Amino acid sequence: MTMKLLLRGPSPFGRKGTFAIAHLGLSDRVDVGVPDDEESLRKLNPLAKVPALIIEDGTALFDSRVILEYLDMLAGGDKIIPVETGARFGALREAALADGILEGALLVTYEGRYRPDQTPYEPWLDFQRGKVGRGLAAMADAPPAITPLTVGGIGLACALEYIDFREQYDWRPEFPALVAWLDDFNAAHPVFADSKPSD
Repeated sequence: MTMKLLLRGPSPFGRKGTFAIAHLGLSDRVDVGVPDDEESLRKLNPLAKVPALIIEDGTALFDSRVILEYLDMLAGGDKIIPVETGARFGALREAALADGILEGALLVTYEGRYRPDQTPYEPWLDFQRGKVGRGLAAMADAPPAITPLTVGGIGLACALEYIDFREQYDWRPEFPALVAWLDDFNAAHPVFADSKPSD
């Protein structure tokens, strides 16, 4: 059975998976698609969230952090998640920070999408943008390595391009070091552009 990564829309968490599949040379082992319907997704993942990776025995793995760890294992290990203790937890810490940036940005988007009949609650939006800004500042001070690539770099690249896409935070004037980092990332990993978000 070919494994399948289930996505929906321009999910930045799903993009982490699609890029990792390409980067790790797993495209012949993992297909990418969408859930058949909401009910089938709930049966695979009780949280009804994507991405979800259906592995050979039919088990669905979620969320993106677990999926990337599984993909790293499939590729032989020590590819995007280092084995050495210091490097491993450094990469996982960067990945957690990138996920937190993404979660803050997504909550800004969801405030308008899921409460369209209400005035946006500015203190909530400011709280989420504060998380995004502080996370980006920390990343700008010590950005992940571009090569060798780890889950931290994958997460940050997906976060920056998703924020560009949805425009939740005007990060580029504030963090020129991250602008340069993202340019260098795209130059070093041209396959990343294949998964660029679009509506």
